[in-house]
Amino acid sequence: MRNFWVSVLTLATVVSNTYAQRPNKPSSTEIHHSLQKLNFLGTALYIAAHPDDENTRLISYLSNHDKARTAYLSITRGDGGQNLIGSELRELLGVLRTQELLAARRIDGGEQWFTRANDFGYSKHPNETLKIWDKEKVLGDVVWAIRNLKPDVIINRFDHRTPGSTHGHHTSSAMLSMEAFDMANNQSAYPEQLQLTSTWQPKRVFFNTSWWFYGSQENFEKADKSNMLKMDIGVFYPELGLSNNEIASMASSQHLCQGFGRVTTRGSQDEYVELLKGDLPASNNLFDGINTTWSRVEGGKAIGDILYKVEEDFDFTNPSTHVPELVKAYQLLQNIEDAHWKALKSEELKSLILACSGLYLEISAESASTTLGSTSKLNVEALNRSTQNVTLKEIKLMGSETNMLPKKVLSENKKENFSIEFPVPETAIISGPYWLKEQGSLGMYTVKSQKMIGKAETPSAFNAQFTLDFDGVQINFEKPVVYRHSKPDRGELYEPFVVLPEATSKIEEKVLIFSDSKTKDVLVSVKAGKDSVSGEIALQHPLGWTVSPKSKSFSITQKGQEQSVTFKVTPPDTDSEGKISPIITIANKSYDKELVEIGYQHIPKQSILLPSEAKVVRMNIQKSGEHIGYIVGAGDKVPESLKQIGYQVHIIDPNDIQKGSLDKYDAVVVGIRAYNVVEDLKFKQPILFDYVERGGNMIVQYNTAGRWSKQFENIAPYNLTLSRDRVTDETAAVNIIANDHSLVNFPNTIKESDFNGWVQERGLYFPKEWSSEFTPILSMGDEGEDPKDGSLLVAPHGEGHYIYTGLSFFRELPAGVSGAYKLFANMLSVGKSEVKTESDVKG
Repeated sequence: MRNFWVSVLTLATVVSNTYAQRPNKPSSTEIHHSLQKLNFLGTALYIAAHPDDENTRLISYLSNHDKARTAYLSITRGDGGQNLIGSELRELLGVLRTQELLAARRIDGGEQWFTRANDFGYSKHPNETLKIWDKEKVLGDVVWAIRNLKPDVIINRFDHRTPGSTHGHHTSSAMLSMEAFDMANNQSAYPEQLQLTSTWQPKRVFFNTSWWFYGSQENFEKADKSNMLKMDIGVFYPELGLSNNEIASMASSQHLCQGFGRVTTRGSQDEYVELLKGDLPASNNLFDGINTTWSRVEGGKAIGDILYKVEEDFDFTNPSTHVPELVKAYQLLQNIEDAHWKALKSEELKSLILACSGLYLEISAESASTTLGSTSKLNVEALNRSTQNVTLKEIKLMGSETNMLPKKVLSENKKENFSIEFPVPETAIISGPYWLKEQGSLGMYTVKSQKMIGKAETPSAFNAQFTLDFDGVQINFEKPVVYRHSKPDRGELYEPFVVLPEATSKIEEKVLIFSDSKTKDVLVSVKAGKDSVSGEIALQHPLGWTVSPKSKSFSITQKGQEQSVTFKVTPPDTDSEGKISPIITIANKSYDKELVEIGYQHIPKQSILLPSEAKVVRMNIQKSGEHIGYIVGAGDKVPESLKQIGYQVHIIDPNDIQKGSLDKYDAVVVGIRAYNVVEDLKFKQPILFDYVERGGNMIVQYNTAGRWSKQFENIAPYNLTLSRDRVTDETAAVNIIANDHSLVNFPNTIKESDFNGWVQERGLYFPKEWSSEFTPILSMGDEGEDPKDGSLLVAPHGEGHYIYTGLSFFRELPAGVSGAYKLFANMLSVGKSEVKTESDVKG
């Protein structure tokens, strides 16, 4: 269904500019829709903090109703959030959410931009946010986006006037927008940018307000709206067969890793914006009083005379009749001096020329990847599905010296195929997200090229330039090299064509915990990026650790195959931590990257190269119990982490939970947000509580307050009310307030020093109220706030124990935080003095 939406709703341009997407094949009504957008010379920029913050209703309205070029500037890529559909977190989650944003923009017709800011997690105040982000750099990125997009109007998703009332990232995005509004037109601000772009002054900036910001619908109805504009964003588009809010729903549903899949909506719906700077429009049109016609551009009137007539007289049965006029308009456009509109509208015109003439151009590789110095074979398909006189003059592979001169007349509906073999230059750039190429910081990604800043993704590894002749007028069209193939269960597929190293390596376990000084076997897999790869692999290690052997040979016959090698790693006798890193050597060249591939049906396949490494931790840790049952929630790596310290973890299907079936486990752990995403749990609460009452140990990790089925009253056997309370400072002081409780004494003694080295946060969604049966174990709080006691609660229930924790173990355990492992081992050991045998579990 998603591919259907993409084919129907690629509204920003007729031919998608995003590489590796299924080629767009627009209908006549879609071509006409794009022609209307071509004839509107106005731009809107929507600014917010994260993926999913954008208002797809307003973006779609501005793009499809007003016909404006509409861009969304997301300050971050959402790297610090959670993932409901997979295990990708941090930088990998940022890659996934980037692609989900692009999928949304392909539906609502917008464009996607970013800054270099890294989503480091929840922030309570913009002062903290802008310090960690490096305000001057992020502000410069916002200025850069404004100078390049040259928006007439800017819309902020959040209110810059309310610092501390919501997520610090949210308020910061609006504060940065307000500063950049004037700064973008100041030649003294970020003058180095002006070598590549020019200053720009937007006309107006708005705040996209709603009743939510006023606390209630009643309050909003009473508010003074004299400075607001109101738009009905529920308009229906007959040429698309969809209403605006239907398109918006489908766009926001692309944010699947955040659980945004939703039903479509229809009907009248009001949207409000409040003017912050600039002149108030006389109507509810954001562009009122702004010249958005071709006369806006010097020399544009003659172009407009042609294109307005084409729009008015558009032939829906045979759009190719308009190709000569479109080509003439393109020629005139090349003579105007306004570089911004010339570049932008030239691309839109070229897309329309291709669409109207039914021209299909594709260049596809025979495999999904290549390596430096290799030779790749490309297949070209060219097809003219109209009676227009078109000649294919040249095909040039950009970034290489490969070209061919077919000089072939493209006859009506006669497919032409060509093959090209080209040597991949040794100087070609290895593929991957550009913002991950260099080491970044907690708050910022490192991007050295100013031209790359703001781009949603890395451009295609190679593009083909097709030179076509339209009755004596030559126009160049660029197409990315893609990989087109099919699978029996999915049909035709398109993937990016990427450049990868000759070999990559991977240690499956990203954290290796050594609870004693015994040697462990560490398995390293080597993956070939081409046929016939052989070399040596060694394992770098921290001081005090030993690895045997020093290196091993490998030889792999076929591209894509993997070979595993085993090293014996021995830790020191005392506590220690560091990293082990495989180094591959092939013909005096070294490779130290791991290839991570992300593949979901709603986004194109992503190939990411990260440092190949694993954290090794030597810690003295004790545990009681052996077999742990785990109910998976929104996805985390806690089960794998528990295996690292010797537990046998058994994944439990909620459907299989029956009375007595859990007795074989020393503890049952409920994964993060399980009550939010696992519908069947509502039927299993009595059985889970019965397990506890008869001596079991149940640990429930954080859930989002109130987002579970109303068919059960509580997630605990006693009264427990969750809140949105959280401690975002991972260095916040932690006080142990139940010093005598076994949870902080058995089998490991927990000290305040065990909370050193935590990452991203202490925890989230702490309970705010609980019954007297619960004992709070810890107290913690962010600076300037009262301490919160609800991060870890334990209550006896019958013969067993129930534990609720909002501590972010799902982040700390995969990061190898020693204290988090000790505390979790104690939680699993509460009330347990004996270890069950293997026969107990099986029986």
